[in-house]
Amino acid sequence: MPGRRRRTPGLRREELAARAGIGTTWVAWIEQGREVRPSAETVARLADGLTLTRAERSYLFTLAGRHDPADPFSKATTDAPPAIIALVQGLSWPAYGLDAAWTICCANAAARRLFVGLFDEGDQPNLLRYIFTRPQARTLLPDWTDRCIRVLAEFRRDYGRVLNDPRVTGIVAWLRANSEDFDSAWERQTVLAREGGLRRFEHPDDGPLCFTQHTVSEVERGDFRLVALEPTDAA
Repeated sequence: MPGRRRRTPGLRREELAARAGIGTTWVAWIEQGREVRPSAETVARLADGLTLTRAERSYLFTLAGRHDPADPFSKATTDAPPAIIALVQGLSWPAYGLDAAWTICCANAAARRLFVGLFDEGDQPNLLRYIFTRPQARTLLPDWTDRCIRVLAEFRRDYGRVLNDPRVTGIVAWLRANSEDFDSAWERQTVLAREGGLRRFEHPDDGPLCFTQHTVSEVERGDFRLVALEPTDAA
């Protein structure tokens, strides 16, 4: 009948499919909870078609087990390996775990105290974003320029192993757009094996601090790292 109202509010299946640019059958299968694995791009189109809020969008990507390409710093869907979590929490030195995107997947209390401002971020803390875009990092690292070059050279080595990870490539794209220092250093294409060595800090409360850095790769998941900072009295 002309002018007849819908019994339920919201989009029809066909309307959502048209907005998202995907097939109606796909939408039906997702609604029915079938064993389908839509790509991150497909989930993003669904979220856009539904005009979800940020919280709703984040929840949708969590349910789908995908990373939102529009928000590369969103919470990782893969937890840190239990071995790294146990070691991080068992150490009294500052220690933390890194995933393939160099997001901090776990950290102990000593690390949270040392890296001023890193864990104040609303999203999951990312070491690259912190070093290249947070003013606290420039104050904390007295050799900030040299550390940036070394950190990025080390990350580029890991980056070559995860070129197909949209979350990692999304973080690189975001940093190139938001940090001239990162973009300039990225263009140099320097690669460096992750090495230990002396690490100096100028902490706002604890003053000058010096550590020897130790880095260990997780055996079963080579894309995760354990980083521990052993206090030292080096001059």
